[in-house]
Amino acid sequence: METPNRDQQLWYIAKDRAKFKSQLVTYILVNALLWAIWALTGFESVPMPWPLWVGAFWGFGLLLRGIRAYAGFGEEQQIEREYENLIRQRRQ
Repeated sequence: METPNRDQQLWYIAKDRAKFKSQLVTYILVNALLWAIWALTGFESVPMPWPLWVGAFWGFGLLLRGIRAYAGFGEEQQIEREYENLIRQRRQ
């Protein structure tokens, strides 16, 4: 359902944050499952747990996604800032 009075910039921010939260839940559930599999399949024989690698690399990507969603470094926010700069320059 499309609302005509919706602020597009806030809508994009809300979408990014909702996607991040969904991916965070998926990250937690999948990593919990991977650690359980590792624990149940004989973790004594492996010096470095393999779920650590999955969690680290996926977690880094998720961290970047969270920074983009919550710190205002997303593409839409940057476009909006550039647009505002151009409007200010034109007025001068």
